[in-house]
Amino acid sequence: MAAIPQPRVAFFCMEYGLDEKFPIYSGGLGVLAGDILKTAKDMQLPMVGVGILWSEGYSDQYLDKDGYPQHSRQNYDRSHLEDTGISVNLWIRGEEVACKIWKTEAFGNVPLYLLDTDLPGSNHGWITRQLYASSPQERVAAELVLGVGGVRFLRLLGFEPDIYHLNEGHAVFAGLELIREKMSRGMDFYQAWEETRQQIVFTTHTPVMAGNEEHDHGLLQHMGAWVGLEYDQVEQIGGNPFNMTVAGLRLSYSSNGVSQLHGATARAMWRGNSGISPIISITNGVHVETWQHESIRQTYNVQGNLWKTHLQLKKRLLEEIENRTGVTLDLDTLTIGFARRAAAYKRSGLIFYKPHIIEPLLQDRTIQLVYSGKAHPDDEWGKQIVANMAEMAYRFPDSVVFLENYNMELGRLLTSGCDVWLNTPQRPLEASATSGMKAALNGVLNFSVLDGWWTEGCLHGVTGWQFGGGYEGPEQTMVDALSLYEVLLEEIIPLYYEDRSRWQEMMRASISMAMHRFSTARMLTEYNNLMYQPSTILRKIKRDIAHAMAIQ
Repeated sequence: MAAIPQPRVAFFCMEYGLDEKFPIYSGGLGVLAGDILKTAKDMQLPMVGVGILWSEGYSDQYLDKDGYPQHSRQNYDRSHLEDTGISVNLWIRGEEVACKIWKTEAFGNVPLYLLDTDLPGSNHGWITRQLYASSPQERVAAELVLGVGGVRFLRLLGFEPDIYHLNEGHAVFAGLELIREKMSRGMDFYQAWEETRQQIVFTTHTPVMAGNEEHDHGLLQHMGAWVGLEYDQVEQIGGNPFNMTVAGLRLSYSSNGVSQLHGATARAMWRGNSGISPIISITNGVHVETWQHESIRQTYNVQGNLWKTHLQLKKRLLEEIENRTGVTLDLDTLTIGFARRAAAYKRSGLIFYKPHIIEPLLQDRTIQLVYSGKAHPDDEWGKQIVANMAEMAYRFPDSVVFLENYNMELGRLLTSGCDVWLNTPQRPLEASATSGMKAALNGVLNFSVLDGWWTEGCLHGVTGWQFGGGYEGPEQTMVDALSLYEVLLEEIIPLYYEDRSRWQEMMRASISMAMHRFSTARMLTEYNNLMYQPSTILRKIKRDIAHAMAIQ
């Protein structure tokens, strides 16, 4: 049999984190998407990215005088964007909307095409104004631009994908548009749906049921999101209300969770829905060249002194902390980092569960804590979580700091300069947690609940430490906190201050583990072998059979 050409892939995502200077991302989903496009470039894969050019950036977030986060619009340099000269039109809320298409390859990535409705003389700039706008109409309108506009743009570009990879449910209207196209050529609905399924793979990232977006059909009809299909057809795909994740699972040939544990969690979450694609597990990775500091990579490769190199990066972090906050932390003190999107399940305050245990460690400078995080501009609960982290810095001004306006630049500083990376989610609600992979690449030792990727990466006392033992019962917070203190007091602190040689061995084991098992190069290879190629091969076999039958 002739070799199957490498499948052409169109990767759809609502956000892309390619660089902090290009803030069209909010967090881990976007940074992962950016890492995927960079890795596709490294591997010379025929992939393009499809997204939205958000006019406001995401958000700058700084604390006011009361320690509460406030947001301001981000302006950013657009000189790296190329005008493709292509525009597409679609109908939204009964009006024809024009989308201009921009392109960038400026960050070592395959082409990323970005749709933009904020055009001179247009009154549709609201659609691509703000990433994850809280208004349902704004959200659906942006999702129509991404999905429907994205498919139509690829037709005009002349890029015919073998695979449409829908990264999260935001892009599922692309599937409805593909069905509409086929029906316009004379296929019936079920045949069009089945052929569309053979072209789509879908990745779900959200093990929190409330985080899986749903829309009322009245809203979808009003916005034009049925794209010419009938209610009963759209309802068969996404249910009532229309669940974007269920739709993605029913529109795809294959789907995946983003860690082994998350794959199992996703299968359990969605097993009651008929007609969904099989959900496999492909664990996330990170782009090594972006997230591993060059000095760590060089030291690791020549079997050099990792601790000496680490201290240089730690010193750089502490200098930045002093510049930003005025607080002088101690280079020789065990420094624990915690930086996350602000969400309740991440339990940012878990380490303070028993104040009589943790506070003496801070007061006598046995440990130092470095916090950072950012909340969505409209998420008051998330903002309170950020304020709570900042309050800890106020209470312990010499040993706890909070760094404002968390972004990719700060993420690189933290995941290369801390000694230990703390992760405290409520299992099994952390799908992957790629920040821990970035830390591991730099020899920053993970200290985490067994959730997300850490169930696969943890060799306790070798690559890092776990606490809680994977317990998921009603007393999970108490069990995890007590276990955290036990491991911290009996293993981590003594090792840090008394056995630097073994600490450095763990750093080397951590780097080796992350480079070989948790890179986007490994991840994209699995996507190709397990999702892209099988779908392409199956379609080729079906075409060959149909052709053979036609000539008989």
